[in-house]
This record gives sequence, C-alpha cells and structure tokens, in this order.
Amino acid sequence: MTGTWLITGARPLGGEPADVLIRDGVIAEIGPGLDTADPAATAQRLDGGGLILLPGLVDLHTHLREPGREDAETVATGTAAAALGGYTAVHAMANTDPVADTAGVVEQIWRLGRQAGRCDVQPVGAVTVGLGGARLAELGAMADSAAGVRLFSDDGRCVHDAVLMRRALEYVKAFGGVIAQHAQEPRLTEGAQVNEGEISARLGLTGWPAVAEEGIVARDCLLAAHVGSALHVCHVSTAGSVEIIRWAKSKGWQVTAEVTPHHLLLTEQQAAGYDPVFKVNPPLRTADDVAALRAGLADGTIDCVATDHAPHPLEDKETEWQAAAFGMTGLETALRVVHQAMIEPGLLDWAGVADRMSSRPAAIGRLGGHGRLAAGEPANLVLYDPEPREAVDPTVHASKSRNTPFAGLMLPGRVIATFLCGRPTVLDGKLAW
Repeated sequence: MTGTWLITGARPLGGEPADVLIRDGVIAEIGPGLDTADPAATAQRLDGGGLILLPGLVDLHTHLREPGREDAETVATGTAAAALGGYTAVHAMANTDPVADTAGVVEQIWRLGRQAGRCDVQPVGAVTVGLGGARLAELGAMADSAAGVRLFSDDGRCVHDAVLMRRALEYVKAFGGVIAQHAQEPRLTEGAQVNEGEISARLGLTGWPAVAEEGIVARDCLLAAHVGSALHVCHVSTAGSVEIIRWAKSKGWQVTAEVTPHHLLLTEQQAAGYDPVFKVNPPLRTADDVAALRAGLADGTIDCVATDHAPHPLEDKETEWQAAAFGMTGLETALRVVHQAMIEPGLLDWAGVADRMSSRPAAIGRLGGHGRLAAGEPANLVLYDPEPREAVDPTVHASKSRNTPFAGLMLPGRVIATFLCGRPTVLDGKLAW
C-alpha cells in the first residue's frame, strides 16, 4: 500500500482543516483543495475529517527486550505496539541480553528493526560494559557502526561513579553524542520499593527518597556544564528534579529531560493496594510531584514525553510486591494519557504535543527524518481522533506483555492511522499489515 495517498480534511497540529498529498514516501503538499489537484486523481484516499494530524511520534525510551528476553517482547511485537500508539520511531534501550554495549549487538537490533518495518528502531548503546558501571563500553565503535548510535544509557542502572560519568560525557562530545542518565543513587535506594513517605510507612515497604534522584541530577548537570557536553535525564519523577533542570537550563547548559506518561497521571496512592502493576522505577510519586512534572512539561523545562515501555511476562508481575519486576508498558496508551493529562486541562495544545512527543525527542536522539510536518519531509505521520473515550483493554494490545497500569481506565482519543515514510502501518485503528 505504498505510492500516492491523499488525506482529506485533517487538522494539522489541531489547526484548520487541510489536505495532505503523500507521494513516494514524502509529503508532497499540505493545503486546502488538494482533492481536486491532478496528482490526487489516482491517489488512495483517507478521510481525515475531524482528525488531528501530527508528525509521527518519537520515543526516546523503549525496552524492546530483544535479544535475550523474547518472552517479554520482541522487536516485531514492540514496533507493532509502537505503530498502534502513533509512533514512527523508537529508541531501543541497551539492557538486553547480551547488553547492547558493542557495535555487533547494536547493529543486530538495528537490522531487526529494519526487518520488522513498522517503525524506525534506533538502538541506544550502553555507557559501561555490561551495564556494570566499572569501565566505558565501545562508545566510538557503536557511533561508527551501521546503527550510528548517538544516545547512550545504562538505563535500569545509574552511572553512579562521577569520574566515569565525566569520562563518558567527554567521550561522546567528540561526535555529538548524548549521555542519558538513569538518576538513582544506589546507596540511597537499596531495597527501595515505593516512594518514601506516608504510603511506604503504612505499607511497611522500604522507601525511595526523592533526593536519591535529585542528587544525581544535580551532580550530572554540573558535570555536563564542566565538560561542555550533552546530558539527558531519563524519567524525571520529582518536583525537585524539575527545579534543578530548570536552573541548569537557565545557565544555558546542554541538559534535556523526559517524563513518562505514568508519572504525569498516576500517584503513589495507586501503590496502596500492593498491586505490582504499579511497581515502577522510579516510583510513582506524590500529587505535588505530578503537578510539578506537568508544569515542567508545559513550560519546556522537561523537553519530552518518553514511555519507558517496560514489558514483562505475566509471572514477573503477578506475584508478591517485593518479588515483582519494576516496569510498565506504555507505547499503546502514551498519546491518550498525554491527551488527558496535558490537553484536557489546557496545559498544552496539539502543536505542543507534537513538539514534546515528536520534534524534541527526534532532535535529542539525533534522529533525522522525524518530527516535522511540512512539504518535502518524509511522510511520518499519525492521525488521531480526539473524540472517543474508551477503557484501556490490554488484551487487544500488540505488545507481548500486558503490564499496563491503565487497564480499565477510561482515556480519551484513538489513533486512527500511522504512516511510516508514506506507507500506512495502521489504518482504522488496526495494523495495516
């Protein structure tokens, strides 16, 4: 189903209705009245009336699990989930088995993504060998590989050694790379299970203090400034972290940050019932933290929304809280959650959503061909219907895992179509192939 497509009557970035002509994988024209233009005569047509047209979403933080944990997710199932969520590109985190710490492994993941074909897969390289935090991985070799890695992270673990973090920042500066830090001071979070506070005390679970995140964020912002390199802060979860990042940006330092959909909508109160589906790293925080995260995303202190899609097989989540794995799925619900958390309260408009979920993450990940909605650009697009409000049903998700915290929750909106380089991956809300 490649070739010429004409999308009629959609609303680019939530604005006035327009037609979009797609030819040879590229946006040929955007404007009114294209349905009468001669090239459109033979085009396949899609009625976009009432739908929001956005550039294809870009996720900076996806766990595809392959190689090594194909029982939880594969590149094929993960990219199918991404397409259904409106994504045209995902950055695949390095905590696979084997770890993506060599040119060979990142190239394997990159090729698996090309074979799956439903969205662009950009591997994230590990910062340290085996995520061990002892010595730097082959950063230069991964950057020079066919995968062209520019984003590096030990996500799931913190690069807690300040000297090693400094060296990593210095190394990637030479080729315009970015170090994405999982900010978690390990000594302050030994055995931690939930946010430190009233809920942790009542449940008798080891608390996870906000300062364990904020201390690393502050240190790394200072290191990035000292080196003159680029730092990206993963899954910001506390009001204090937002303030530190705001301060760092006021200095003109190269610091960017992301927030997850679940940290924009859920609070530590969800953990009060001991349901491990709400167990996540970093933990769900307070209502005040959620308000600060929303405000930070609205004013641009937090650059983007990243899903931290973390699939797990049933047996790893449906067990007692302390034995359960950390993590939640997120690709298929992210846009709907942002709609509820940011659009409905008036904190962002649709142009702002396009910026935070497509343009900025594409720029941070050094990913060309994504994030722009203009003639001459690759036709990476999503059409979204803002009107429906339906309960989340994980049984129909394409992800191999079902550990969504939003199961049964009424959320607005529905992804109707996703186009990757002019080819529909999703039509009428279903996988196109």
